Amino acid sequence: MTTPVTPVLREMRWWDIDSVLELEKDLFPEDAWSRGMFWSELAHSRGAEATRRYVVAEEGGRLVGYAGLASAGELADVQTIAVARDHWGTGLGSVLLTELLRAATAFECAEVMLECRIDNVRAQKLYERFGFEAIGFRRGYYQPGNVDALVMRLTTASDSGSAAVSTSERGTEING
Repeated sequence: MTTPVTPVLREMRWWDIDSVLELEKDLFPEDAWSRGMFWSELAHSRGAEATRRYVVAEEGGRLVGYAGLASAGELADVQTIAVARDHWGTGLGSVLLTELLRAATAFECAEVMLECRIDNVRAQKLYERFGFEAIGFRRGYYQPGNVDALVMRLTTASDSGSAAVSTSERGTEING
C-alpha cells in the first residue's frame, strides 16, 4: 500500500509558468491568463517592495494548483486560485486560500477582495467558508465570454475605515 502524496506549496517562479499555463488553459479556456500576465505578476513578487504573493502546489513533481494575491495599501485582491480537476474536493483550494490570507496578513491588509465567476458555485462556497461575503457584481467582467463576476470581500481588521470601503467598491454594483 502506498502512502498518498500531499501537495507541497512553494513560491511560484518563472520556470513554473509553462506548467501554470497548461493548468490555466484547461480550467479557464475562455479567459485564461497569458504568459505575459504571469510574468508581470511575478515581477512584483520578490524583494523589499513586493506587492504580490504567488504559490504553486506540487505533488510528485507535477503542478496541481496555484494561487496569487496582490496588495495595495490596506487592500489585498485574490488574483487567481486554480486546482487541477483530479484534485477537486481534496481541500487543496482551502490550503491555497489559507496561504493567500497569510500573505494578506503579512502585507498588513485590512480587507481582501476577489471576483468569482457567477457560475462558479464551487469557488463561491469555498470563499464563503472562509468568511467572504458577496457585495456586488461586475457585469461582463470575464471576457470574451461576457460572464458576470460576483465581487466578494473579507474584512480582516476589526475597524476598517470608510476610505477602504469606497476604494474597494469602485466599479462594482452594490447588491443590497
